[in-house]
Amino acid sequence: MQKIIKTGLEGLLRPEDSIVVLIDHQPYQFTNINSHEPTIIINNVVGLAKTAKVYNVPTILTTVIEERGGNIIKGLQDVFPDQKPINRTLINTWQDPNVTNKVKASGRKQLILAGLFTEICVVMPAIQAIGEGYDVFVVTDACGAVTTEAHDMAIRRMIQAGVVPINWMAVAGEWQRDWARLDTANALGGVILEHGGASGVALAWELQLLATQPATH
Repeated sequence: MQKIIKTGLEGLLRPEDSIVVLIDHQPYQFTNINSHEPTIIINNVVGLAKTAKVYNVPTILTTVIEERGGNIIKGLQDVFPDQKPINRTLINTWQDPNVTNKVKASGRKQLILAGLFTEICVVMPAIQAIGEGYDVFVVTDACGAVTTEAHDMAIRRMIQAGVVPINWMAVAGEWQRDWARLDTANALGGVILEHGGASGVALAWELQLLATQPATH
């Protein structure tokens, strides 16, 4: 049975209901990424991780056979320096109880995934988690595959199963929801400045203009 995708406010991400699982952003995996420029994936997944930290969204780091595939990339580990990534032998992250038990213990049902490769290590847990009742969102610009076709077909396959594709800045927007929430808005601004590309450039320009305007009384 195909999962019915939620609409209305219920279909939007909420930080208090979200949990992030980042899968296998390791050196060996990056060597065969051809769907995206690897530096873009690295920028986006680190931006996603920093955004999750801003909103106190639990984030689980995972690797596969790291003794051969290498440790998780430094930029990602630096966001959560005290967290040891869960190292698996299982290709499907969702079959590893070390991961699923943490997700279940959180009580959160909005599962946000990103990883390498899209067509294998993201598709498998996404489809299985959908079948177990989770609302699954895949951050497509923080994923990568061996070819553009492989990435696109994987996204199409997941959509058919009820997965929602999204990019990392859209995740940030849905978690923030209101710019009047200045505590998180200010922290998110720092992430956008570092990882938001042209949006970060525009924000820096806006901040520069604000800084040069005379104070009003």
